[in-house]
Amino acid sequence: MRTAAALIIGNELLSGKIADENLFVLASTLRALGVKLERAVMVLDDIEVIAAEVRALAASHDWLFTSGGVGPTHDDLTIAGVARAFGVPVVSAPNMESMLREYYGDRLTEGHLLMARIPDGARLVTGGSAAWPAVVMRNVWMLPGVPQIFRAKQALIQAELSGGTPFISFAVFTTLDEGQLKPMLDRVVEAHRDVDIGSYPRWSGVEYRTKLTFDGLVEAKVRAARDAFAESLPAGTVVRVE
Repeated sequence: MRTAAALIIGNELLSGKIADENLFVLASTLRALGVKLERAVMVLDDIEVIAAEVRALAASHDWLFTSGGVGPTHDDLTIAGVARAFGVPVVSAPNMESMLREYYGDRLTEGHLLMARIPDGARLVTGGSAAWPAVVMRNVWMLPGVPQIFRAKQALIQAELSGGTPFISFAVFTTLDEGQLKPMLDRVVEAHRDVDIGSYPRWSGVEYRTKLTFDGLVEAKVRAARDAFAESLPAGTVVRVE
């Protein structure tokens, strides 16, 4: 199974000024590609902390995706942090610089040109509807923190990481609460160890009390776990099966 980690960067996130929207988008993209997002770390704008986390997460996962800190201001430290993690300098990408000059024209400033910075040895991934390339250093994707732009980069990830088997997800909705479900749930979890089973209670509404999800890469195994659980529930307690 291919694995990934996310490094979410920004003082504004940890101070409560802005709510992160990008992790959900990334997780959805990766599951459709059959990549398991195993870990997400959120850190301040600190170059040493960024570099340390990049080294650790890039070494322990097939891919690392960073979010935030790629602009031109004093607190945009991701590019420098990734460069430090791999022991390379920060350089200006000529083709990125040309794009910036063409886009801004007479409005171009030295600050704008800072957005052409990349770790030495990084590559630029282009294609699809994304207006600007994504910067990739080895197995590390450096993505912008602005949600609209972050979402636009997902097409580049999808094109580059395509070919895997997407995760299959089924669900059972029941009127029983988690305390009532535990014996049946434990038996199914024990019997279907290669299926990821989740339990999600609902505290409002009358349609159902708990949603159980069943996820994996092999449809037959996921379906078998779902059906075994649904069949173990008392009559009349299953709202629906998906």
